[in-house]
Amino acid sequence: MASFEDFKLNRQLLNAIAEAGYTTPTEIQQKAITPILAGQDVMGVAQTGTGKTAAFVLPMLMKLKYAQGNDPRALILSPTRELAMQIEEHIRLFSAYLDLRTVLLYGGLGPKTQKELLAKGCDIIVATPGRFLDLYLEGDINVKSLKFLVLDEADKMMDMGFIGKIHRILEVVPRKRQNLLFSATMGELVRKIAGDFLAFPTIIEVSEQATPAATVVQSLYYVPNLKTKLNLLQHFLKDGDNFSRIIVFCRTKVVADQIFSFLERKYAQDEVRVIHANKGQNTRINSINAFKEGNVRILVATDVAARGLDVSQVSHVFNFDVPIVIEDYVHRIGRTGRAFNTGDAITFASPSEEYNVKKIEKLIRQSIPVYNIPDDVAIEKTGFEEKQAIAREIDTQKKKDDPEFKGAFHEKKYVIKAAAARASGARPNKGKSGKPVKKGTGKPGKRK
Repeated sequence: MASFEDFKLNRQLLNAIAEAGYTTPTEIQQKAITPILAGQDVMGVAQTGTGKTAAFVLPMLMKLKYAQGNDPRALILSPTRELAMQIEEHIRLFSAYLDLRTVLLYGGLGPKTQKELLAKGCDIIVATPGRFLDLYLEGDINVKSLKFLVLDEADKMMDMGFIGKIHRILEVVPRKRQNLLFSATMGELVRKIAGDFLAFPTIIEVSEQATPAATVVQSLYYVPNLKTKLNLLQHFLKDGDNFSRIIVFCRTKVVADQIFSFLERKYAQDEVRVIHANKGQNTRINSINAFKEGNVRILVATDVAARGLDVSQVSHVFNFDVPIVIEDYVHRIGRTGRAFNTGDAITFASPSEEYNVKKIEKLIRQSIPVYNIPDDVAIEKTGFEEKQAIAREIDTQKKKDDPEFKGAFHEKKYVIKAAAARASGARPNKGKSGKPVKKGTGKPGKRK
């Protein structure tokens, strides 16, 4: 399809699409809009950043058309408040010339304002599952008029443990409705919920599952420790022209705060922001908006922002830590190279993270190109505590693959004991198996 005109959308929608700067439908939009308009259940699998939100919002708005009654006719569920806010923003953008009312529901703040908005009447609810269920059980939401139910980023919902809440929601909504499920990856839990949720769906897969967008150039650096990672990050950020709008993803809130403090000292305070679960909702919203508007160059974030952060012209994504949930890699790097733009995703991997890198490469069915650390980047010595933490993590990974593996610490402990015994002239007690036994236990090997 050459343009949105080919979908036979009404003039109000087409005007809003044109004003939003959308000219050519993406592949998921081309394949999903027509069957959704025809009333079919749809399961869409597409890379992050390929326009999934518009693929279900546009036909849904076309079918709802105008405000009607007080009860919602469409429910869109998302795993995080950031993604819910992003979806609601798309709805407002595309419904600029439509008489439709949208209410956004998420936790982290008091429900009073949200209850007041629901009482005024709405056509579309965009919500996180927990807050929706809370307000439904308190009697603030009537679902009898519901015609659409959408699960967006279904794989993340399953990862976050929402499967129980989703099943509870499916029990209370009307059976006669149109169901839409969209995801970037398709794991076993997603397949299970799809079986419970969709009736003879049209399956749309615009790319191989869990394949990063072709517009994202990936690179990998093996880095020995945290301090060297910081040096390497600083090396890249010196190039302000090319590294113009950057997201740095971290595994934990502690590391995110450390990186933020480091970058805040190196650059102007207004150039960097940090968002994670310990930040207040208003702080997170203000930081994301400042980044979107181009007032902030660097955004440091945990995976809370990996889904639903739709910012155009993100030049680079840095995986400062390799994600433990390997599917999050696809979503992280999908923050760049969006909507036909190109972008770069750079990953730093310590020795304990090489295990997850291999799993990611298996998931995305491609090898990530490896590059050497530039000569002008100082390679720091790994501290004792960090070295111990890396060794413990590697032991844990080996035990996952081989339950019989005792671990380097176990072997080291025995070697140290044996060396000490030899130095004192004593022989370690041995049982039938040849392994040491404690003195005074009465076990085989005790000398009489």
